[in-house]
Amino acid sequence: MATTYKTPGVYIEEIPKFPPSVAQVETAIPVFIGYTEKAGLAGTPLPSETISGVVVTEAKRIISLLEYESYFGRTPMESFDVTIEETYKNGTTELKNRVITATVPTPSTQTMYYHMQIYFANGGGPCYIISVGDTTGTTIARANLAAGLQMAERYDEPTLLVFPQAVHVANAGDAGDLYDAALLQAGTLKDRFVVMDCYADDPQNVRDEIGTTNLKYGAAYHPFLRTSLNYLYDVTVAANFTIALNKDMNEDGTFEVTSTPDFDALSTELQSLVKLELDKQRVTLPPSAAVVGAYALTDSTRGVWKAPANVSLNMVSGLTKQVTDEAQGGLNVDVDAGKSINVIRAFTGKGILIWGARTLAGNDNEWRYIPVRRFFNMVEESSKKASEGFVFEPNDSGTWVRVQGMLENFLTTLWRQGALQGAKPEHAFYVAVGLNKTMTALDILEGRLIIEIGMAVVRPAEFIILRFSHKMAES
Repeated sequence: MATTYKTPGVYIEEIPKFPPSVAQVETAIPVFIGYTEKAGLAGTPLPSETISGVVVTEAKRIISLLEYESYFGRTPMESFDVTIEETYKNGTTELKNRVITATVPTPSTQTMYYHMQIYFANGGGPCYIISVGDTTGTTIARANLAAGLQMAERYDEPTLLVFPQAVHVANAGDAGDLYDAALLQAGTLKDRFVVMDCYADDPQNVRDEIGTTNLKYGAAYHPFLRTSLNYLYDVTVAANFTIALNKDMNEDGTFEVTSTPDFDALSTELQSLVKLELDKQRVTLPPSAAVVGAYALTDSTRGVWKAPANVSLNMVSGLTKQVTDEAQGGLNVDVDAGKSINVIRAFTGKGILIWGARTLAGNDNEWRYIPVRRFFNMVEESSKKASEGFVFEPNDSGTWVRVQGMLENFLTTLWRQGALQGAKPEHAFYVAVGLNKTMTALDILEGRLIIEIGMAVVRPAEFIILRFSHKMAES
């Protein structure tokens, strides 16, 4: 008894009987690293720091697209080539036919705003943004994204690392170096997971340029998405439009009148028709931001142990490539490098679905599946934070019992939610701590409290096999 009583009287003492509890950490908090239009509110820029010669903002937590716009703006207005071809009845001013086409000759690489749109459209929630430069330039530099990755290392809450603009760095080798650094960070901290795109929309770049270390902490997706997002444009900026107005008065295939007017010089009717054509041009994006949104939605509705696959993607109208069963087989199982690539596919009547749930370590039986790796991340981080309260407590049986009870209660709750496999809790997990169990007398003398946790995590039914046979008639 720590208290010494000297004055006569009645004293009340509360004796703790319940073990402390484990609070489950968030599982789908991505940090997006890239270039933004601005970084901060008007007159109040976000705090920043120079890392490896690059000015990088501190990570800003946001919860909506509106908040992103407030702090980071949008994206540069896109440039269009517009062609208007008009055919008139022979020698008259009576219009016979009109064809209007609009193209984006060189889509901007400054796409962070579009990525945030599709992230929130697919169920994304709270996230962090690290700005590594503004959108005035056209170059996406690996060094800038790598500096942002170093900034991300300082933050504890993020659980997903995303580089939506990594597909625009100089070459596949630069993208591979960036992803290798991200995997190294994830493997070191053991609390985050890397979601990757395939450089140049080619899965082979992932297999050729990414090393073999910490593959269980990352996943790659293919192909790119044709979204229903419109390009942002401003018709008042003449420099953003190249308009060719061609008129054929004689219907002989040669344009008699050719001009290049500004948008403002067009008739009201033509302006409306051109805008309609501009709005038909849609943004194509690598899939990482949409996939991370699906991670967040799956985690919140089913749990981190549910594979973020067989999930439809919103605001996606098509794919840059149609992957066949045979082609996916080669991407899903890599007998050479062991690097699995998850495929996004279009199915009739179902839409665009994420059709894979493997980490890059696709040949690893232990860490093959994304939900298994991310579930362990969650349990490890939650248990670590809860156990910090026992640092410097007496390393005796009283502390061991409390720690064991705390962790068993946490895992029992997860088992009841369906995260662990087994008819009984003891079939689903175990928690061991104590002398001659997990510690020797020397461990105790040297202040080490060692806890061992084993879990039978549910795994996705990746292959469902139906077996049929003929049955002989019996009557």
